[in-house]
Amino acid sequence: MKIGFVGTGVMGTGIIHNLLAAKHEVTVYNRTRVKAEPVMALGAKWAATPADVARAADITFTMVGYPQDVSDVWTGHDGLFSGAKPGDILVDMTTSTPRLAEELAEQGRDVGVAVLDAPVSGGDIGAKNGTLSIMVGGELTVYAQVLPIFQVMGENIVRAGAAGKGQHMKMSNNIGVAATVVGMAESMAYAQAAGLNLDDAYNVWRNGAAGSWSVTHYMPRVLAEDFAAGFYVKHLLKDLRIALDAAADMGIDLPGTRQAERLFDQLNQTHGDEGVQAIVKLWAAFAG
Repeated sequence: MKIGFVGTGVMGTGIIHNLLAAKHEVTVYNRTRVKAEPVMALGAKWAATPADVARAADITFTMVGYPQDVSDVWTGHDGLFSGAKPGDILVDMTTSTPRLAEELAEQGRDVGVAVLDAPVSGGDIGAKNGTLSIMVGGELTVYAQVLPIFQVMGENIVRAGAAGKGQHMKMSNNIGVAATVVGMAESMAYAQAAGLNLDDAYNVWRNGAAGSWSVTHYMPRVLAEDFAAGFYVKHLLKDLRIALDAAADMGIDLPGTRQAERLFDQLNQTHGDEGVQAIVKLWAAFAG
């Protein structure tokens, strides 16, 4: 199948690798071309603009940084909508706002293009291994068409409902991510202060009631002093702010999420381009 992909960052690169391995023809665009060279070396074709990607593909995926980036890539000059053909499918895998997802779906209907929102969870490991969780919003018939492609990218694929519901599902997921990674950091700070062996603590936590994806996957990185981003601090901060805005619109209060947003805002001042496991650096024992 002819597939387009806009965004060859940490996540996009892993996904594109798997699409190429599954023998799909992939055309890519990235704002900084050099970041697309690893997938181009494997056979992906380069396009000069997002519009050119859409012209070359039947299904085009985007995974960029922020809601404004999504808006620019889709609706800006030489954006996807200007290149997409009636009957094409456009899928945004960026973690963005539910409201923008709804707006893009409506604009797609106006020009005869089907639109899905499909944010993911699982980080760089999941993207590389094809084990992502994918949360999809949009029409059921369109979801069914794209499902075989999603199955190349991930293992746990859920249609959450109409347009925007994939983003709502991702917000609910990332509220949990923030809670567990902060809990991991506090547990590590306590164990360190008490003079406990952190390798022993890791084995206790991951095999007991304190276990979580964050403990299993992020704690070993901390112990190895590996703070490279699989999931950027700055991106989780963005997601928490989206979640809090959406919660306010729905009239609910999320005090734990507000506290997580404050902690990640503090961390973002100096460690925004590191992985979320860098949250431990807010405690002196891990600050380096």
